[in-house]
Amino acid sequence: MPHDPAYAPPYGHAPAPGCRNCGAPQAALFSVRAHVGVLVLMRFHTLNGPFCRPCGRSLVRTMTTKTLCQGWWSPLSLVLFTPFTLFWNLLAAIKFGKLPDPTPAPGRQPLEEGPPVHARPLAYVAIIPLLWFTWVIVNIYLDATGRR
Repeated sequence: MPHDPAYAPPYGHAPAPGCRNCGAPQAALFSVRAHVGVLVLMRFHTLNGPFCRPCGRSLVRTMTTKTLCQGWWSPLSLVLFTPFTLFWNLLAAIKFGKLPDPTPAPGRQPLEEGPPVHARPLAYVAIIPLLWFTWVIVNIYLDATGRR
């Protein structure tokens, strides 16, 4: 079958570049993650880009806060999945922070960035499991060295 250059199939072409939310062309292709750990169950959330700077930073802040609040409540989450998710979102925040100011598509607005993670009260729920984990490690160390 001969190839007709005027014919463009309705499939197989890449989506238009730009922010997935507001359509701004100044976007980075990166994923933002959240993790929820509940005893033995775990949930992973991923939003794949591209995102512009304000949309990406808004999602990073929201999903990082969710992870800090809900990500620590299973053993594997505490030592493996939540730290990985937080590190991944840190890389995403750095990547989105380097982007220039966006020019959204007509009729669309970028997401509000909102307050930084440290200004969100739910982020401080993470202190509870971290204190518990620290207490366990210190007691294991004290028992192993006979200092108790």
